[in-house]
Amino acid sequence: MNQSISRRTAIATLGALGASAVWAQGVAPRPVTVRFGYQKSSTLTALLKAQGTLEKQFAPLNATLSWHEFTSGLPLLEALNLDNLDISADVADTVPVFAQAAGAELTFIAQEAPSPAAQAIVVKEDSPLKTVADLKGKKVGFAKAAGAHYLLIAALEKAGLSFKDIEPAYLTPADGRAAFEKGAIDAWVVWDPFLAAAQRQSKVRVLADGAGIASYQRYYLASTKFAKARPDVLRVIYAELEKTGKWVKQNPKEAAALLSPVWGLDAATIEQANSRRSYAVRPVVAEGLVEQQRIADAFFGEKLLPRKLNALDVALFKPGA
Repeated sequence: MNQSISRRTAIATLGALGASAVWAQGVAPRPVTVRFGYQKSSTLTALLKAQGTLEKQFAPLNATLSWHEFTSGLPLLEALNLDNLDISADVADTVPVFAQAAGAELTFIAQEAPSPAAQAIVVKEDSPLKTVADLKGKKVGFAKAAGAHYLLIAALEKAGLSFKDIEPAYLTPADGRAAFEKGAIDAWVVWDPFLAAAQRQSKVRVLADGAGIASYQRYYLASTKFAKARPDVLRVIYAELEKTGKWVKQNPKEAAALLSPVWGLDAATIEQANSRRSYAVRPVVAEGLVEQQRIADAFFGEKLLPRKLNALDVALFKPGA
């Protein structure tokens, strides 16, 4: 495992040195269009896209951008694995586990520090369900492979139940909201900003969030093929994400005002959602992937993964290399 990581790290480092050598000789790298996938909940990416930040930074690198929106993280990483994308904006910590099980060759670019309160299990305010244990035999809606999926498994286990004790309904956030409001599901597990929107626009009650059971760290990834070819592009992306994450936390009202027309949500809802996200962008290191193994083991234990995984057997990008 460690040899695999070391080998991939060495390749990435050689790629970076190669790119530096090309620039030193005064030869621009080959033109590239960077295919960037994102979701509505990709806050930092949404801000970079709205402001045209990456387009400006990419120009000297002989790189242009094309943007591709996805409704959830799993199809986003499937597109990355199929070479239909080069970069993925943040996805929940659960999603790479499913991609890894499918044999995807992905490189972790960056990680957002934990935001356990940014996802929750909710019921209607007048629901007879009072605790997670009350979900036994009930229909629960959530997006497959999302952080909400693991939160549900972890919360059920803490309550002495298993995934088999509930009736799962795999739904996108939009479909989950519709099903929840018309009573087609008994509970809904969802993340911000969808969670904040439901709390402000509907009468809902939180049964449990991720505190103490699911850290909810979000990851930015690239296809390993692209990571090896253009580490210069990844360094720019990392630097801008880190800078934007700090700006959002320091300027909550300004960030919410910018995101409001992009997301079609009122600024107050966005500010509430952003208050629960850390947006602290940091490098991914092997020691920081401990919970990834717990997630992989939980999904394998529920027979939702085809094989047992070593969550550390992944390629890690070093932004300072």
